[in-house]
Amino acid sequence: MSEPLFSAVQTQIKFPAIEEEILKFWKEQNIFEKSLELTSDKDAFVFYDGPPFATGLPHYGHLLAGTLKDIIPRYWTMQGHYIERRFGWDCHGLPVENEMEKEFKVSGKRDIEKLGIYIFNEACRSIVLRYTSQWERIVNRVGRWVDFKNQYRTMDPPYMESIWWVFKQIWEKKLIYQGFRVQPYCPRCATPLSNFEVNEGYKDTTGPSITVSFPLQEDSSVKILVWTTTPWTLPSNVALAVGPDIRYVKVKDGDDIFILAKDRLGSYYKDLSSVQILAELTGKELEGLAYVPMFDYFADKDPRFFRVTSASFVSTEDGTGIVHIAPAFGEDDFQVGQKLGLPIVCPVDDEGKFTDEVPEWKGRLVYQADDEIIRNIKSRGRLIHRATITHRYPFCYRCDTALIYKAITTWFMQIEPLKKNMLSNNQQIHWVPSHLQNGRFGKGIESAPDWNISRNRYWGTPIPIWICECGHQEVIGSLDELHKLTGDGNLEAGKKIHADAVKAIEKKLHSESRNRLEAFGVDTSWADKLEKCSISPNDIHRHVIDQLEIRCPACKKQLMKRTPEVLDCWFESGSMPYAQVHYPFENQKRFESSFPADFIAEGLDQTRGWFYTLTVLASALFNKPAFKNVIVNGIILAEDGKKLSKRLKNYAPPEEILNKLGADALRLFLINSPAVKADDLRFSEKGVMEISRAVLLPFWNAYSFFVTYANVDNWIPKDCQPPQNGTELDNWIISLLNNTIASINTEMEQYNLYKVVPLLVDYIDNLTNWYIRRSRRRFWKSENDQDKMVAYSTLYFVLVEFSKVMSPFLPFLTEAIYRNLVVGKLPDAPQSVHLNPYPKSVEGRTDLALERKMRLIRQAVTMGRALRSRFTIKTRQPLKEFVIIVRDDETLSLLRQMEAMIKDELNVKEVRFDTEEEVVVSISAKANFKRLGKIYGPKMKEAASQIEALSVKQIRELQNGANIEIAGRQIGFEDIEIRRCKLEGIEVETEGELTVALDTTVTEELLQEGMAREFINRVQNIRKNSGLNVTDRIVIRCNCPEALSKALSRFRDYVCAETLAVDLLCDGYEGYDPTLGEQIEIDELKASVVVEKTDVLGQ
Repeated sequence: MSEPLFSAVQTQIKFPAIEEEILKFWKEQNIFEKSLELTSDKDAFVFYDGPPFATGLPHYGHLLAGTLKDIIPRYWTMQGHYIERRFGWDCHGLPVENEMEKEFKVSGKRDIEKLGIYIFNEACRSIVLRYTSQWERIVNRVGRWVDFKNQYRTMDPPYMESIWWVFKQIWEKKLIYQGFRVQPYCPRCATPLSNFEVNEGYKDTTGPSITVSFPLQEDSSVKILVWTTTPWTLPSNVALAVGPDIRYVKVKDGDDIFILAKDRLGSYYKDLSSVQILAELTGKELEGLAYVPMFDYFADKDPRFFRVTSASFVSTEDGTGIVHIAPAFGEDDFQVGQKLGLPIVCPVDDEGKFTDEVPEWKGRLVYQADDEIIRNIKSRGRLIHRATITHRYPFCYRCDTALIYKAITTWFMQIEPLKKNMLSNNQQIHWVPSHLQNGRFGKGIESAPDWNISRNRYWGTPIPIWICECGHQEVIGSLDELHKLTGDGNLEAGKKIHADAVKAIEKKLHSESRNRLEAFGVDTSWADKLEKCSISPNDIHRHVIDQLEIRCPACKKQLMKRTPEVLDCWFESGSMPYAQVHYPFENQKRFESSFPADFIAEGLDQTRGWFYTLTVLASALFNKPAFKNVIVNGIILAEDGKKLSKRLKNYAPPEEILNKLGADALRLFLINSPAVKADDLRFSEKGVMEISRAVLLPFWNAYSFFVTYANVDNWIPKDCQPPQNGTELDNWIISLLNNTIASINTEMEQYNLYKVVPLLVDYIDNLTNWYIRRSRRRFWKSENDQDKMVAYSTLYFVLVEFSKVMSPFLPFLTEAIYRNLVVGKLPDAPQSVHLNPYPKSVEGRTDLALERKMRLIRQAVTMGRALRSRFTIKTRQPLKEFVIIVRDDETLSLLRQMEAMIKDELNVKEVRFDTEEEVVVSISAKANFKRLGKIYGPKMKEAASQIEALSVKQIRELQNGANIEIAGRQIGFEDIEIRRCKLEGIEVETEGELTVALDTTVTEELLQEGMAREFINRVQNIRKNSGLNVTDRIVIRCNCPEALSKALSRFRDYVCAETLAVDLLCDGYEGYDPTLGEQIEIDELKASVVVEKTDVLGQ
């Protein structure tokens, strides 16, 4: 006997183990690299990979986005495109700095500067990529193909140089300016944050809510009431704001008179009827009133302080309808101060602590002084009410410190002049889901403020602006410019940076000195003498270039120094399309042919992050969108709906799931979830298991079924083409595959991944639960006739083609199946499923009429099974009759053609077809009282009686559009409701155009046949568990009750044929031993069964 062509398939499948083998194969055979080589001369499909921070390990959000980033490139590669897939790292910014502060056990800018910027930045460089090996392992393990060898890093000099070019281009368009504005500010990190960084850190928090009084200068008994949730801003109060058109009242309260908005009285007085209102006036009438300041720190600073003004933003939604103004600590406050020309008072330093201008709380973090400030106010009788409030408040997205709003000098990029172009470019982007285009993203552009692009930090791309004391500013756009402009200053800069090395030069050889400097990141070229040494930095981080000074070209006298800030790391990631290829210094043609990207994918938060900054910079530089297509994924939560938390341990780590259930199952779970439509997903290990059971296992079982029987019959594929002489069932599964391929290609071209998985599931269901189940006997039969060969060819074709179809989604499972079915079996077959072209729909293979017929049959069968299930009638219990009612003659004809199949599927003796449902239900009508009650009024009872008396014929006439006279008026079909009552012994189900009925009466003969069928099932299980081959002949010995024995005797031939038994012996057979055999139970009848292999071929 020859060796089987196909390797035997494991029955106890462990997908993670198979995946590990596939990973090894991919690596050893360079399959990813070969896929790139295969398409290297093809049209490019451009994919941008958003850079993650490398300071932590990947979580499910990364794996979700990474799966999207893998599926789309795999698909378009198989469609014949070359796709570069460079991984990138976001290396700068607060995430890295915060990690380094923890390492050094320091906190804040002062500690860092004391430590030394050089030491701090070099330490940041050293830890930036500490988790790269873990990232690479997990990214590879999830099946993502990505190029780590040619990764880009935002900290590399070529990348940073391109950022400088981007910055200078925008500067020259006059879109960058330095401004003094109120910004969200982190006191611990001592830096302002952008609006989209702030959006990442909102959370519910509880804080003080106080109402205080401001007596009028002219009459201290009259007091203006003000509500605030930031008591720490009261020492900086310089004005009060009212709404110009808001109605205010003077209220008598004991010896005091309070002024507050009329609409807010109910919040301060429970019984309004007892409130004594002395006067009512508008906000305009309050303007100009002078009041006594809460604190006198700035009482003598400006005579315009401490007066009432009006502002349009004041409302009566909360508080007293009067707002206290501290221009340094609120955007609206700042605008009021600017309008009035008031000087800004800001007694808070860069660490968020009070300065000596507020001596009582000098050195205290502002909001930590709230309680003491409130006590101070209360001690002076000016605290009217105190409570707490829970509200959404911004915290630093990196260090979790509560932010403050603080006036600060910083660098901005103008957004307003770009909005028209940004909105226009946004319309050229295909968003998935589509509502984001004009929703979250579009509205975000419309309301976007100018972008605060500078950070008062250290580890980042330095802002390339050198400033002279004379006021001149010079912007550097390249390293060449920097070298030319710094000129003679290079030597001194080098000495400052590397004083220890320079001191050693006199004692060391020039070559040794060169090595010393180069080790510190400095390019050197040496002449004979030290003074001729030219030192030029190849690193442009702060600790290097801040030493470089430029002779001012304007005044010709002063040396210009660089502004100390670094760029927002979002500016760096937004520059990725240009900086990753060092544009425009290199790769100009490469960039120009690859911009904008064809595809990107990230999480919903990036609508205010990377997607936004890409759009801002692309619109500013080229007036183009930066990308053409984007899939936006939602947020992954724990199963209980809470945020994933390492501390709470409310989720299984990704590697645990990968090792337990496999990457394919995890991938499919993620892309079959609401998360691929930007909705939240509650991660569930059970959900991953369910998708494995619904998709992976059924397809694997179909593959296993094929291999098992193909090996038994030594079947060898001649090619991988559908047979020309297939049965209707064969033609149907091929047509359905062709149609499914067309649908998947349509959805993939629109990036609708969420519509693809249901198509895969549906096809697998049709393949396993219909085609294979309906074809089993064709594979089981002993003769290798034409019908069996066609069945093998059909199943082989669909398994191989569908493996290609699923390969971008399930790269491991499909690779394992493809390699066993194809590699080495078909000449010139690629060694990997991923090196094949993606299947296309073939004209002439689709038969929609046949698909409709089979769909109707499956629907009818499903409805019949539902009736069985409803009345707990086992599938193996034969029943007398199944009735199908459908009014359309064409549909009825289609169903009639498949009568034998329906009989077999539903295990019924007869199938009856009809166009009139009254054969299984009694039909009557009743009045639609909601419609007719108003029409008939007192005659409604008479009308209802006549409607109930309508014949079936009259009801059908109404159904067909006719009118009938009832109680003197014409009525139509909408005026009645149809009642259906099932006939005795008949169970009915209606769905769409089909009505079906099942006769549930079980006769003695039917009962015995059902028992025989159950017995066959138990024997087949015993065969399987005994390790018998599917072709082995057996003898069955059974000791059982009389009822079961009679059933087996009556259906003996049927039982033997189904189980490949050459003999069936029941009760009292020679040599019977009641202690032997498998114990089974059928309809509460217990029996003992022995199954023995025999070499006898027949009885």
